[in-house]
Amino acid sequence: MPTTLTLKGIPDDLYARLKGAAEAHRRSLNNETIAILETALMPMKATHSERIARARAVRAPLKGPFLAKDIDRAKRRDRP
Repeated sequence: MPTTLTLKGIPDDLYARLKGAAEAHRRSLNNETIAILETALMPMKATHSERIARARAVRAPLKGPFLAKDIDRAKRRDRP
């Protein structure tokens, strides 16, 4: 169940910026505040294509292809 939150003592300049952002995004002050809090506090979930793009970016500078035996050898390197 959603909870109600009351904010007190919001500086005038901050309120004006929040109101401007709400108008720009065509949201109520309440919905704009929730959107800002979600962005700041909730971890972003990457889409499938974003994850693939990140993996490719990390892998791009590596020389491959890598075979399972090469990976096992690399894991054992420098181990007693």
